[in-house]
Amino acid sequence: MTIAYFDCFAGISGDMTLGALIDSGADRALLDAAIEALRLSDEVTIQVRHETRGHVGGTRVIVETVDRVERTVPALRAVVEEADAPESVKAQAVDAINRLGSAESRLHGLPEDQVHLHELGGADTLVDLMGTFWLLHGLEVDQVFSSALPAPRGRMGQMPLPAPASVRVLESTGAIFEANDETRELVTPTGAAILAAGARFERPAMSLRSIGYGIGARDTPGNALAVWIGEKIEGNTDDKTRVTLIETNIDDMAPNLVAALCEDLMEAGALDVSVTPALMKKGRAGHLITVMSAPELVARLTEHLLHHSTTLGVRMTPAQRVTAQRRIIEVQTPLGSARVKVKELRGKAVDVAPEYEDCRLISRQTGRDLREVMRLVADAARKELGLS
Repeated sequence: MTIAYFDCFAGISGDMTLGALIDSGADRALLDAAIEALRLSDEVTIQVRHETRGHVGGTRVIVETVDRVERTVPALRAVVEEADAPESVKAQAVDAINRLGSAESRLHGLPEDQVHLHELGGADTLVDLMGTFWLLHGLEVDQVFSSALPAPRGRMGQMPLPAPASVRVLESTGAIFEANDETRELVTPTGAAILAAGARFERPAMSLRSIGYGIGARDTPGNALAVWIGEKIEGNTDDKTRVTLIETNIDDMAPNLVAALCEDLMEAGALDVSVTPALMKKGRAGHLITVMSAPELVARLTEHLLHHSTTLGVRMTPAQRVTAQRRIIEVQTPLGSARVKVKELRGKAVDVAPEYEDCRLISRQTGRDLREVMRLVADAARKELGLS
């Protein structure tokens, strides 16, 4: 699998993305093809040149508009949908436009067709989006990954940082923000939409083929975006997967309601939910509820906890987990068939665990002790797998 890893150490914007992809080996002609397909040749001009920012050298792409035409979200979508371009490229560009439109609509409380997009409604936005996804297509990239994103503090003029539109676009995508002392916008809405349209926010194991640097407009050292192109390393059972631990302490909720909450969280997509007895302030008995979540489900599970429990707040901690491979097999026994979970390391079975519900059903149907049934099923699985 060919992948692209976006190292956003100085943020991300549309033009930085175009520069990084061309610098990593993408065909610049595809960018020209995108402009032609969008029928924007009369509205934009492009410069592609080498520049440096401190010790970082790379490709700068400058997309300039001529006789700027501002478009609504439906108009932006229409331009892409009517373009003569690969369907997968158009689908990703439309997805990014939809995310921008939804974010602006929610921020301003207006329908998409009434939202004034300001600089996002120009031809340069279309070029940034269509160009990015066409360049990725040309590099035969199957999956995009991204680093954490810098989150500046303070304000830029009257607007808080990070920019509300960028944060809204990345909502519920699993994006990870790290505090940054800069006092200017580092993640633009267009850059955010590019990542939101399909990036996973983790750093995979990969075999590096090439790396490109897209130079940003500000002439400050290190103002660049790095994009790594390579092959994802599969089958590594020691691979660490990024998760988020969501925790809260509760001392005023009935135990049966806590149990129901845990079941509902699992059904909502939690990877794991645990409840630990805790001694709260003033000696009150309570519970520590810990939810393990994939990054893209953090917002949903946090909302569920806040809405369906008595907690007033939760704690979130990024974490890494190492998981063994697992698969399910079905084994035959003299008492009937049952499913068994097989634990594997480096493709080799090392342990088995009979499925409780299957064994419970056999126990009820045959009148045999549940412990005996589980031993019988486990022995049959070990024999089939050569573990006995």
